[in-house]
Amino acid sequence: MKTRLLSIMILLFGFLLTGLVQAEDRKRAEIGKKAPDFTLTDASGNKHTLSDYEDKYVVLEWLNHDCPFVVKHYATGNMQMLQEKYRDKGVVWFSVISSAPGKQGYLEPDQARKVTRDKKAKPSAVLLDPDGKVGRAYDARVTPHMYIIDPQGTLVYMGAIDDRPSTNHDDVKDARNFVREGLNLLLDGRDVEVTSHQPYGCTVKY
Repeated sequence: MKTRLLSIMILLFGFLLTGLVQAEDRKRAEIGKKAPDFTLTDASGNKHTLSDYEDKYVVLEWLNHDCPFVVKHYATGNMQMLQEKYRDKGVVWFSVISSAPGKQGYLEPDQARKVTRDKKAKPSAVLLDPDGKVGRAYDARVTPHMYIIDPQGTLVYMGAIDDRPSTNHDDVKDARNFVREGLNLLLDGRDVEVTSHQPYGCTVKY
């Protein structure tokens, strides 16, 4: 009797575990599906919930200022130019830091504010994700890893910022920038042509 009861309990636990894994998978980012909702606090202490911006285009930019691939886009002014240009067009641009405390790229709120000022960065906000929960939900692997979400909350692009996976600053000007291209198409009422591209950069330091 005890053996049978134990077998039933193990079976039920297996079903429960399978259900939890499937539920977790459904929360993960996938092109053409609803982007995983989240709430994160920014470097100024304000909370942002993704679903609150469902009437706008949203860009998520995974960020680590110590990464040379990120440095390329900030030292040339490329990332700041994109941030400012599309914010002026009504796009919400969130830079997301998923580095864990003690790992490369981690910043306390005051440090994040200072670096943002020093780099003359123009995101709508710098969101802090020190436990990496949001980064993992989006399968953010590297910095910069880029995502575009449409006003219906659907993920329409995920991947590299451009087609030049290098740290060479000179590559920026001749690169095919998928984020710029995608946003231009969307704002012109058309569909994104390239919905994903192999991301490149430094691994996110979870």
